[in-house]
Amino acid sequence: MELLLHIIATYGLLAVFVSVFLDQGGLPLPAYPILIATSAIAWKQDESVLPIVLVATLAAVAADWLWFVGGRRLGARLVRIMCGLSLSPDSCIVSTRRTYSRWGAASLIVAKFVPGLAAVATTMAGESRTRIGSFLLFDGIGAALWASVAVILGVAFSDAVERVLDDLDRLGHFALPILVLALIGFISWKWLRRQYFVRQLRMTRISSSELHEMLQGDTQPLIIDVRSEQYRVETGWIPGAIFVTLTEQLELPPHDQVVVYCDCPDELSAALLSRELKRLGCRNVRPLAGGFEAWRASGHPIVSALSDAQPVPGLYPFDLSRSA
Repeated sequence: MELLLHIIATYGLLAVFVSVFLDQGGLPLPAYPILIATSAIAWKQDESVLPIVLVATLAAVAADWLWFVGGRRLGARLVRIMCGLSLSPDSCIVSTRRTYSRWGAASLIVAKFVPGLAAVATTMAGESRTRIGSFLLFDGIGAALWASVAVILGVAFSDAVERVLDDLDRLGHFALPILVLALIGFISWKWLRRQYFVRQLRMTRISSSELHEMLQGDTQPLIIDVRSEQYRVETGWIPGAIFVTLTEQLELPPHDQVVVYCDCPDELSAALLSRELKRLGCRNVRPLAGGFEAWRASGHPIVSALSDAQPVPGLYPFDLSRSA
């Protein structure tokens, strides 16, 4: 225990900064255990835990600032990368974009506590050109709350943490391998959860070229766009697509072919809606492989907000959260 106390006393704040920075920087390395352990030991030694909160907050805001700047420069591309790298099973651009569009920069206050939202919210703040002052204010508040909860847990359970550290100290050289195995197990569990979630939604996709050929034929498919209204206005949409507001029960006119698309890397929102449509009796429903970005990258026609073709939004409401 003496060695562990010495390490925490010497490198405690540095360990806090590095772990939080890497955690919020996107690596699947949980910073909370280090925050809790450091806070518990500081409390037991009658030292102030305020520096731990300040250092953790600074590290989180520093990491978030990098994603914010990246979002400003790379826009939706970086948002999709962040969504794809996230190990949260329900991480989805559509739901995150909708939450951010509704609450704006204020959503950053709770973003770190919401799986899926924390992974891409700071990048989305940069993409949406949120004012720097607003970003730093709300992200700073959110980071401080997030760090404070960890410190409070460390203080409240300081006796339990001390017992765990004593047990690790008795293990000697075996302690580090055990901690490494626990970390690998945690990352593997998160990865398997996401893979299981994606596998549940696995179904036959339709490619952009196949959809384009269908649109040239006699039988027109029903195309459903589940992206946010703001993003449709910015990027346009596939000709003939209807807008779906994700609020209530879905009602659709009969169609032989239904194609659903979004802008998630794994087409999660499109797959969720497709699964629900099949449950409601639609037999031939397929998500668009690669989503809207794959259609645009293929050079196929796009309808913009400046054109005359304006699909009516809100005709076919549906709540994706009920199907997740």
